[in-house]
Amino acid sequence: MCGGFTCSKNALIALNILYVMIGFLLIGVGVYARAASIVTNLPIVGGILACGVILICISMLGLAGAVKHHQVMLFFYMIILFMLFLIQFSIASSCLAVNSEQQQQFAEQGWMTVPTQLREQVQDSMLCCGFNATGPSTSSALVMPEEPTCETVNLKCCPQSSDPECRCPPCGPLLQDKIDYAFKLCGGLGIFFSFTEVLAVFLARRYRNQHDPCYLPARAVFPHNYLY
Repeated sequence: MCGGFTCSKNALIALNILYVMIGFLLIGVGVYARAASIVTNLPIVGGILACGVILICISMLGLAGAVKHHQVMLFFYMIILFMLFLIQFSIASSCLAVNSEQQQQFAEQGWMTVPTQLREQVQDSMLCCGFNATGPSTSSALVMPEEPTCETVNLKCCPQSSDPECRCPPCGPLLQDKIDYAFKLCGGLGIFFSFTEVLAVFLARRYRNQHDPCYLPARAVFPHNYLY
């Protein structure tokens, strides 16, 4: 019977197994977003990673509570999952609400806080120089101790050019598309899966209040045959 004890139990178990897979998916998306942005320090993407790890732990709690029909486990499962829904929905909405200018600011802050050696590696791999210009970036208030040289990478960009002004393009515009795609991907997946957590809270509440048909209530041993 759909909506009965067994149906609610199986649905809750299946949903928590799905959440385990979603947790690994969110972790993979967050790792990809960090790898795609290369040098940027994006705390919102880090929040997606944290939600993935927490979702896996909560799913294990939900699986244990669903299999055992444990009232205390299911209660804390509902409370924690609803709190996770609020956090995940807020973070995912923030990812979608970030505009291009804010993304550029995040990227430049990350660029200026990473070591000089890492900036040199990015310039060599993407054939670019600086962040917003072909020299040291000056649009941020942060002070950058050492700006990597562009002499070597400029030779790669202009191997046969006799123009002394030939230089590599800045790295900021090259990173912009990857950062924007990572934000939109994290935000879209986060909002979609956060609504399934509301469904899990509803199922857990319904299942918690249902009576287990396999559990036989205690009866009197004496002739009146009444329920305690």
